[in-house]
Amino acid sequence: MSLSRHPVVVRIDAERAQDPQLRIADRITAFVGSMQFVYLHLALFGGWMLFVERSPWPLLALVASLEAIFLSTFVLIGQNRQAHFQQAKADHEFSESEQELKLNTALTQQIHDLTREIHGRVVEPAGAAATRKDASLPPWHGARGSPRRGPRRGGPRDAGSTNVSTS
Repeated sequence: MSLSRHPVVVRIDAERAQDPQLRIADRITAFVGSMQFVYLHLALFGGWMLFVERSPWPLLALVASLEAIFLSTFVLIGQNRQAHFQQAKADHEFSESEQELKLNTALTQQIHDLTREIHGRVVEPAGAAATRKDASLPPWHGARGSPRRGPRRGGPRDAGSTNVSTS
C-alpha cells in the first residue's frame, strides 16, 4: 500500500532537491541528529583527551566551541525549514478549506431552493385543498377526514387520575 504525500511536502521536497546548499544542509542535519554522530564524538573526544592533550584540554575546548557554533547554525536551518514547511502546509489547507466552504455553501443554497420549490408544489396546494375540505367536516374529524385521536383516559399518562368505582 502506497501512502500518498501531502502536496506541500511534494512541492517543498522538489524545491529543496534543486538547491545544492539545501541538500548539503539536509544531509548534515540528518547526520548530526543521529546516534552515529554521538558515537563518533564519544570516540573522537575520548581519544583526544587520552592521547593528544592531557590537561586542561585548551585545543579540545576550542574545537568543541567552534563545532557547537556550526551545529547550532544547522539546527536553526532545520528549524527554519520546518517553519517554512508548516506555513506552506497551513496555507494549502486554508485554501482547500475555503474551497470546501464555498462548495458547501453553494450546495446548501441549492438544497434550500429545491426544498422551497418542493414545498411550494406539494405542501401548499395540499394545505389549500385540506382547508377547503375541512370547512365541511364536523369538528371531531382531523384535517384529512379521519377521526381525531386524543389522549386516552386510563392510559399510562393518566394512571393516577383514573376514576375507579368500588361497587
